[in-house]
Amino acid sequence: MKQKLRAIRSRGTSAGNLQTAARTTATQRCINPSCGARFDINERIYVCSSCGGLLDVVQESTRDPEQLQTLWTRRLASFESRDRSGVWRYRELLPFADDAPIVSLAEGNTPIYDAPISAAYCGLHALNLKHQGCNPTGSFKDTGMTVAITQALILGAKTVVCASTGNTAASLAAYAARAKLQCAILVPRGQISHAKLAQSLDYGAAVLELDGNFDDAMRVIRELAEDESIYLVNSINPFRIEGQKTVAAELLHQRGWRIPDHVVVPGGNLGNSTALGKGFAELMDLGLIDRLPRLSVVQAEGAGPFANLFKSVAGSAGVSTALLSQHSTSDWSAWPALTPIEDPHTLATAIKIGAPVSWQKSLRAVLASGGTVLSVSEQEMADAKAIIGREGVGCEPASASTVAGIRRLVADGVIGPDEDVVAVLTGHVLKDTDYVIKYHQENLFSDGDVLADRRKVASTYRNPPTLVKATREAIIEGLRRHTSTQDTV
Repeated sequence: MKQKLRAIRSRGTSAGNLQTAARTTATQRCINPSCGARFDINERIYVCSSCGGLLDVVQESTRDPEQLQTLWTRRLASFESRDRSGVWRYRELLPFADDAPIVSLAEGNTPIYDAPISAAYCGLHALNLKHQGCNPTGSFKDTGMTVAITQALILGAKTVVCASTGNTAASLAAYAARAKLQCAILVPRGQISHAKLAQSLDYGAAVLELDGNFDDAMRVIRELAEDESIYLVNSINPFRIEGQKTVAAELLHQRGWRIPDHVVVPGGNLGNSTALGKGFAELMDLGLIDRLPRLSVVQAEGAGPFANLFKSVAGSAGVSTALLSQHSTSDWSAWPALTPIEDPHTLATAIKIGAPVSWQKSLRAVLASGGTVLSVSEQEMADAKAIIGREGVGCEPASASTVAGIRRLVADGVIGPDEDVVAVLTGHVLKDTDYVIKYHQENLFSDGDVLADRRKVASTYRNPPTLVKATREAIIEGLRRHTSTQDTV
């Protein structure tokens, strides 16, 4: 692997930038309230050089909200490539000039599904599923990657890199191929699904397998990105967040600007919740909405450092109002530091992260909206995933954490049965088919280092295949048995 890294570094010689005219007043700003240092929008930087804090992209806008709504709606009928993208359609929210070298796969445009079966399972009268797994490479990562790779071209990068549990790798590989950039991906060996690995290989990326977990991969990749010719596109990159924040605009646009009471997302590296929180806040600043939906984050119990932090202060998942009175949103930095989980465990590999980079940004978004953070068990996620499947909507295990978390929040009285709730599904069912088959064949075991740590996950809503003879009578009998044995919600 070291030889591959050296080869990539040597080929990544710097070249003249494709600098476009900077848009208005956009800058990069440190999120640390005691610092607030600002940097040029096209400075290749991932954290504040003064204090090491994370960065936000910030820009001033005085756009008329009604004009924006009209413009964005008109673009829905446009055949221009920028307008066909569910990210670049909302380009007034992005810090780019009009002649930016956009790299797009027509990302976004993901559906919102009505989910009555999942609603009943959660104890709600209604539930919507915003399925980001319908993006080009099958996950929400594409909405951020289109912007990050566009910025990579502007900066003149020759090589783009990431550490990944699978979805970021697949997305980066695809967009790097479109941009004709060299791509290197560092993944934890044996800890990502074959489907995600297959995508990265097929798109031509250099896949480097590491003996360690995602957090080890992230540490190494940040060291590699110190090379000026190499551009890091994990969610620590503020341009990834810029792209992902447009999901907030698309979600509200699809709902006729009707604001949900709650938006619930899975929590891994926490870029998704960070981006949605930033998107909703900016839409409110622009006057497009007059309040924030409550943003809640759901992690896996075995990989829930953010949930552990929140619970250590809150005491339970249902006291977000009390939290806000004790810790103002402007003083989120006064919270204790997040304690990483050195050896995270969950079958939901997309959120198997013990040291999430964006936890401070995510905490800021959760507190500002009055939301909460919690974790759910492997059993809760597995059953919720099967329930979502009964809607005719497939998702990967990490996505199902949202429905599992909503069910818990309804039971705890945090979400009322009549409230308007949107669960964000982040990945497609085909991202991890082994998990699906093992669940329905009653052969799914929890993640663990040793056999003694592994526990069987009950296949509560199983739907196994049935072997039948090739006769009319046998097939009819098989259908009858299937109908009689299917569990109902």
